[in-house]
Amino acid sequence: MLNTNGHHTVKTESIRVKVLILGGGPAGFSAALYAARAELQPLVLTGLQIGGQAALTHAIENYPGFPEGVGGAELMELFQKQAERFGAQIEFDSALSVDFSSRPFKIMTDSRVYSADSVIIATGASPNQLNIPRENELTGQGVSYCGTCDGWFFKGKKVAVVGGGDSAIEEGLFLTRFATSVTIIHRRGNLRAGVILQKRAAENPKMKFIWNTTITEIIGSEKVEAIKLNNVLNGEQSTFEADGLFIFIGHTPNTQLFNGKLNMEKGYIKVDENSHTSVPGVYAAGEAADPHFRQVITSAGMGATAAIEATHFLEGGAN
Repeated sequence: MLNTNGHHTVKTESIRVKVLILGGGPAGFSAALYAARAELQPLVLTGLQIGGQAALTHAIENYPGFPEGVGGAELMELFQKQAERFGAQIEFDSALSVDFSSRPFKIMTDSRVYSADSVIIATGASPNQLNIPRENELTGQGVSYCGTCDGWFFKGKKVAVVGGGDSAIEEGLFLTRFATSVTIIHRRGNLRAGVILQKRAAENPKMKFIWNTTITEIIGSEKVEAIKLNNVLNGEQSTFEADGLFIFIGHTPNTQLFNGKLNMEKGYIKVDENSHTSVPGVYAAGEAADPHFRQVITSAGMGATAAIEATHFLEGGAN
């Protein structure tokens, strides 16, 4: 809604909650489940993508309890239903600004203001994209940002990996368990990964390398069939046939909202071993505070930890 000056106005309906959870992925829904079972009536602001990155994964086969695997969207729907069963409320809304300077904390969305006695941040992180033609359309159809999640589906197939850092080489080595060949495509002439990882990659017979090269387009109507390459030194164009393309050029945590509000490090919210942030009563869980693992199970565990700690905080009657 616009005011007479052409600026957006914000509705000021105010809602008071005991626990407000920002994010509807594995960490957020796990936190909601534990907080709801503690009868704290948590409210979850899911953001624009319910289920987070996990919901975009075609199949998850490394989450306990699903021996045949489970679709990412299906698993997140189960997370949500379980949290709601115990009383968690779900709102498809996103925070626009936060005020952690005093309690109750204030969280503004485009429709209302929330006052919360405790806040759990589970806003996740987004994998950096190449931003090339067909990347979005073929995500989940050969384009992936998680070798650990999707490697099994490329048994006996030929895949390419983009990137030159630790994540790219670690995931590339993991993919050699399944693929017939794993070709690392790097825009530079040498890797940025650690020496030990470089040595392992060089010694692996399934690993191949294409240097000084970028990808300009992904080819395929319903699945990845090939990729177009550009040599950055001489401009030579070529086509590389592949069944899958794994992109590991970093993650960006969805934490811009908290700059200047909480202690951060390289964009990630700093937490202790119990998910405490620098503000008492504010907790962070999942990929917004985890630059290392980025797995559904670890995010879920952090969410549970955050909710348990929030329960203790509220029971203690801290001001």
